[in-house]
Amino acid sequence: MLKKILLVLLMSVFVSSSAMAEKTITVAVPATVPPMAFVDDQGQLAGYSVDYINDVAKAAGFTVVLKNIPWSGIFAGLVRGDYDAICAAVSITENRAKVVDFTLPYFEVRHAIVVPVASDVKSLTDLAGKKVGGKLGSIGYQALTQVSAIEPVGYDEVTLFMEALKVGEIDGAVYAEPMVAHYIKTQYSDTLKIASFIESEKKDIYGIAVKKDNSEVLDMLNKGMKAIKGSSREKELQKKWLSTK
Repeated sequence: MLKKILLVLLMSVFVSSSAMAEKTITVAVPATVPPMAFVDDQGQLAGYSVDYINDVAKAAGFTVVLKNIPWSGIFAGLVRGDYDAICAAVSITENRAKVVDFTLPYFEVRHAIVVPVASDVKSLTDLAGKKVGGKLGSIGYQALTQVSAIEPVGYDEVTLFMEALKVGEIDGAVYAEPMVAHYIKTQYSDTLKIASFIESEKKDIYGIAVKKDNSEVLDMLNKGMKAIKGSSREKELQKKWLSTK
């Protein structure tokens, strides 16, 4: 009788472990925010957040399937259940938390003021009366709308306001440091620069957005995030993708 009980218990553990190993989570990745997420020369998704979510999955023992989804409508897709989560430059905000759940934070970002290389601008104050671009919905753009002396100009993608700044359609731009630093390094080193960083009481923290009340996926993601937090692998990813040198 005891042997039968032990056998049943062992089988239960095996089935439970197998179910966890076979669990697949579909994650939407807006691949227009390098170095966090982008499509590389081989047509594959790449970047810090892409490697990060794959490592989280490995640490927690589940499989992740990535989908390249445009920013426009990405949260609506999550609410509908088209995918289980969103990862890549997703700021944790009060408004978003009303419709989706968030994992533990995994990255804190500063917002940079970008100007032409010849500009002597040092702060937002120096851009009074000027047009300043930003990504619609971002923490940086929200900060611009709070400065009455500035004319904020919203764009759907980072590349649009970087190019607008280069050709003189706007006088400055504000967005997350990793992304603007990447574009300056790879495309605009001769024309644009980071002048300084905006001061804000509200920190911009990235997390992974999860469909509301999907506690199973949320718990699995948090488990993996806890496992790699502060690890040598996490530091390796930061050095690989986020170094500005």
